[in-house]
Amino acid sequence: MPLISLHSLRDLATAALARAGANPVMAEATADALVRADAQGLASHGVSRVPQYATHLANGRADGTAEPRILRRTGHTYGHTYGAAVLVDAAFGLAFPACALAIDEAIARAREYGVGFAAVTNSHHFGAAAYHLERVGNAGLVGLAMGNSPAAMAAAGGRRPLFGTNPIAAVFPRRDAPPVVIDLSLSEVARGKLMVAAKDGRPIPLGWALDAEGQPTTDPKAGLEGSMLPMGGTKGAMLALVVEVIVTALTGAAIGYEASSFFVDEGNRPRLGQAFLVIDPEALAGRETFLERIETLVGEMAKEPGVRLPGARRRRFAEGAASRGVEIPAALLAELERLAGKAAEGIQ
Repeated sequence: MPLISLHSLRDLATAALARAGANPVMAEATADALVRADAQGLASHGVSRVPQYATHLANGRADGTAEPRILRRTGHTYGHTYGAAVLVDAAFGLAFPACALAIDEAIARAREYGVGFAAVTNSHHFGAAAYHLERVGNAGLVGLAMGNSPAAMAAAGGRRPLFGTNPIAAVFPRRDAPPVVIDLSLSEVARGKLMVAAKDGRPIPLGWALDAEGQPTTDPKAGLEGSMLPMGGTKGAMLALVVEVIVTALTGAAIGYEASSFFVDEGNRPRLGQAFLVIDPEALAGRETFLERIETLVGEMAKEPGVRLPGARRRRFAEGAASRGVEIPAALLAELERLAGKAAEGIQ
């Protein structure tokens, strides 16, 4: 596969999104998030999404001119409305500028109130959930992120998709060490893995998905047309319900079954929801107590062979990609070049 530098890949993805109709802020924010995912070894959430996003921009499923704005604030400080909770409107654009605004607001509120909760409505696919928490961890704060997606999983006991795969991520800062980062979807695997397998013509393991008739399948295309199996069976389905309620009932966003699939060109604007909770450890037991407790726990985990800290693998991949670049399939590279209207630079 061709090897391309992160800088060149980011430039190509930005150009492709801009040419499809994204404004400069949206194109750059989206490209940065997708390339970061590729650098961390998360190809299902990387630039493989650019053709999908570009199609949604071109056919109106996403508004490339959108600028996120704050819909509702609470509280009152120094003559300005400013509280611990805030709702951001993505205005039907790609999710990343709205999520960045939400994170800015959640961090600011956590600094002032000890906790900040920022939710996003009228949104789109928000990529790898943990990406949005990087600035939270680097600021020495605790963060949680979650979001819904078009229906892919059934409720417990059902077979009709109602919920999205509804990822959850968390970040916990450490003393003189990178934060602990946890990121998982509540399906057995992320739906993007089926998308990649379908494109590559590879089968998927049993236990990942059901076909449209509710039968186990190894065909990723049949799985995409059917439903994903929840992680941990009923427990995973219940957690998906928790996320669905938080990011839709609190925000007014669309429930998963109300949003057309990301994997079809034509459909409605998904109007999805995301939520970010940021906590300042100083507001509770105190920063020093928090850091002592987490280092004690990490130390115990490290005593057992085979235990690795969540996020460590992604960090190693990113460190290597920063100097080496990343490999992407030749067909995807050609598609990105077509969408960007130019050839990629620095290909090896």
